[in-house]
Amino acid sequence: MATESELKRLSENGKQAFEAGEYESAADLFENAAQGYAAIHDPLNAAELKNNESVALLKMGKAQEALDKVLGTGEIFAQARDFKRQGMAVGNQAAALEALKHYDEAFTAYEQSAELFAEAGEGDLRSMVLKAAAGINLKRGKVTESAFKMIGSLDAKDKPSLFDRILRYILHFIQR
Repeated sequence: MATESELKRLSENGKQAFEAGEYESAADLFENAAQGYAAIHDPLNAAELKNNESVALLKMGKAQEALDKVLGTGEIFAQARDFKRQGMAVGNQAAALEALKHYDEAFTAYEQSAELFAEAGEGDLRSMVLKAAAGINLKRGKVTESAFKMIGSLDAKDKPSLFDRILRYILHFIQR
């Protein structure tokens, strides 16, 4: 059985591989670390690494595998009342569902993720998932709903950029 420091090293190596674009290697490292954390009865770190593995799998175009890895991790974070990581898990699930073209389910998951990020006080992360939800509305041909979602995503940002402020003004102007 691996020690906690060995598992941390595996996780860090996975993050480095991911940043280098070596997604298959990253996924393998995250999977090994997740299994190790599960073996030492650390469900939070195991769930975190399953989420990381899910993102790497999604980058490789393996949406179904990504979805399979992330399912159930949100509940682990919910039990720990870790709204930020729960929001990330639900957002990762939404991204996999979107890649599988399950737009209605993905939209619902993005909405849930946004609510969790609001609960966690994470405005920028909330903004990011609201933009993804707006993108789904565009794919479904719901242009007006998409504009409202985009306004909401801009309003959610903690520190909107100049571009964000201009876009918000234009969208509010169009809305009238």
